[in-house]
Amino acid sequence: MNWEGDILMKRILIIEDDINIAELERDYLQLNGFKADIVQDGLQGLKKALTCNYDVIIVDLMLPNKNGYEIVKEVREKLDIPVLVVSAKSEDIDKIRGLEYGADDYLTKPFSPGELVARVKSHLKRYQRLKGNVVSAEIIAHRGMEINTASRKVYVNVREIQLTTKEYELLLFLASNSNIVFTKEHILSTIWGDDYYGDTATVAVHIQKIRKKIEKDPSNPEFIETIWGAGYRFNS
Repeated sequence: MNWEGDILMKRILIIEDDINIAELERDYLQLNGFKADIVQDGLQGLKKALTCNYDVIIVDLMLPNKNGYEIVKEVREKLDIPVLVVSAKSEDIDKIRGLEYGADDYLTKPFSPGELVARVKSHLKRYQRLKGNVVSAEIIAHRGMEINTASRKVYVNVREIQLTTKEYELLLFLASNSNIVFTKEHILSTIWGDDYYGDTATVAVHIQKIRKKIEKDPSNPEFIETIWGAGYRFNS
């Protein structure tokens, strides 16, 4: 597939109340072949995100009527497209919170518009590769957990577990390589790609989210074990 040629079909929604920043983001995205719309209100931005078939959502955290955290959470409950948070909030707790709510990436203002475009392209390429892969039917089973790679569904004790795209991809990677310890750096490179700009905190956040969904006691996990000073291991 000629992905670069297909980029002209990609639509980006920018939810940002600072019109100067929003227009700068839009202009750079359009210069790189994307179509981009701007919404300055959080509530209206959420409605547009859920109804207008966008390929990527870029959202600020501080917005009128509905904040960015709420938007990310509600978008992620219904869509698995890439969601990027752009914010002046630079504390680690803000970044972790954004990732916990389901954001794929977090950029701290001020940032280079070129970096934003690069991250959008990176996430889109990875999303396209993931969606474009044709996987033969296979069941990966471990102690009450089943992963159906054809339907991309996960069950724990017959109960279906709802996972985001990244959570599923991470769980599938670990479960497919059970009893092997992987460093955070290796997981980050494998799941997010070598061109991902984030740090290993992203891995820890996603592991925590997966544990909350699949473990009886997330603080004492049976499936995904932390090997202190080394990384993570899936126990078969």
